[in-house]
Amino acid sequence: MTLLLDIQNPEGFEDIPADAELVCWAQAAWQGEGEAGVVVRVVAEAESQELNRSYRGKDYPTNVLSFPYDPPLVPLEDGEADYLGDLVVCQPVMRREAQEQGKTAPQHWAHLLIHGLLHLQGYDHITDAEASEMEALETEILGRLGFPDPYQLSPEEK
Repeated sequence: MTLLLDIQNPEGFEDIPADAELVCWAQAAWQGEGEAGVVVRVVAEAESQELNRSYRGKDYPTNVLSFPYDPPLVPLEDGEADYLGDLVVCQPVMRREAQEQGKTAPQHWAHLLIHGLLHLQGYDHITDAEASEMEALETEILGRLGFPDPYQLSPEEK
């Protein structure tokens, strides 16, 4: 079970996690067998807003967008990695949310990456039941990585 990441940082953000951290977190979220590839693109607010507007009809930048790959009906060749899709993480939104939520940047990064990867693997949170399942899985994966429950309210939020 290997998840291959193509990490793109066209804006040249210097405060993103190291590739090894991103790979570790992504690998923890990979539920499949064999090899699979994912593009992780780190963007500024303008690109995030444009993608969110174009694909979701929401005219604002957002923390993470998931674009699952819809493969053609052609079987993979032996040794060929499956392609899950693309994740787009908006670094300024991620940074702002981490600060507002009292989280470290790595903690929030790991959560967003895992959240997005679960979407690429078919998980969703549209219904309450789906949300409960997805949030429990995110919490379990983050816990294995040494991160606290991202859905636990801080004393200030209770």
